[in-house]
Amino acid sequence: MRPVLCYGDSNTHGQIPGKGPLERYGPAERWPGILRAQLGPDWYVIEEGLSGRTTVHDDPIEGAHKNGRTYLRPCLQSHATLDLVIIMLGTNDLKIRF
Repeated sequence: MRPVLCYGDSNTHGQIPGKGPLERYGPAERWPGILRAQLGPDWYVIEEGLSGRTTVHDDPIEGAHKNGRTYLRPCLQSHATLDLVIIMLGTNDLKIRF
């Protein structure tokens, strides 16, 4: 199987709009799940979504763990080797606090 890592924020995590960060769409409804279904059985899709994740910012309210840059390297190493990495970040960088 060919591994693909989907690394992102609440869109990747599948958070339901207007709900809390633990309220998510089901695995088949989240975009990595749809990708998994479209790619077929030869691909292993890894979901690494975190609500509130930023590209490079430590969040002064939600915490430094929301910084996508600091977690990316250990994430890549823990899932190595990968055939494809999809990074979907940036929406949370538009928050007024940044």
